[in-house]
Amino acid sequence: MSLPDVIDTGLRVLFCGINPGLQALASGHHFVGRGNRFWPVMHLSGFTPRLMAAQESTSLLRHGCGLTTVVERATAREDQLAPDEYRAAAAGFARKVARYAPAFVAFLGKPAFAALTGQKRVAWGRQSVTMGPSAIWVLPNPSGRNRSFTLAQLVEAYRELWIAASPDHPPPSA
Repeated sequence: MSLPDVIDTGLRVLFCGINPGLQALASGHHFVGRGNRFWPVMHLSGFTPRLMAAQESTSLLRHGCGLTTVVERATAREDQLAPDEYRAAAAGFARKVARYAPAFVAFLGKPAFAALTGQKRVAWGRQSVTMGPSAIWVLPNPSGRNRSFTLAQLVEAYRELWIAASPDHPPPSA
């Protein structure tokens, strides 16, 4: 059993979680945990015109956004994933990105992007590499367990991507 993607062609941003949480998998909805700040951040940063609930995730498609995870296996915490799980997921993830070709792929947290690229140090924000035609952006993970970032800091980071991904600002070539 896996968490279904919310995805289509023509997306401005495909948001990529590391892997589903146990509660997300059980509910069938991304970012469903009550402590997860994804939905408030999406609204406050400009991606959605109102605060949405996880159960409305397919509505993100109308706003040019989609959801997926890099690794399909659900865990309680990201650190329960083994490095080989990222490697095993890499080819399928790359095929998914190539098939749907979003303008931006936004990794929510550094671990998955670092594991997929082999980079030891990853900066926040736009990356110098691409995945096919898609520009890459690394954002702080909105998980309630990630208290390194305040809500205001998350909103600021996501808003930078919203500005870059807006139709008035096409993504710069890498």
